[in-house]
Amino acid sequence: MSVGEAVQCKPVEVQVGDKGLERAVKHLKRKMAAEGILRELKRRRHYMKPSVRRRKKEAEAARRRRKRIKMERMA
Repeated sequence: MSVGEAVQCKPVEVQVGDKGLERAVKHLKRKMAAEGILRELKRRRHYMKPSVRRRKKEAEAARRRRKRIKMERMA
């Protein structure tokens, strides 16, 4: 896939049955979280320079690494 190419995917849908609208909204939010849609929306909300994005990614990896080492020491 090249840059700028549209990604085709199936829309997220839920059926509103006799159980009510609130339940359907909750189900939709759960599906969107599982698909990663909410995380992607938050990520795209603000532009992040590539250098900042790289630093953030490295910091996140270091945090995960420290957490994994800490968990290994406890076990």
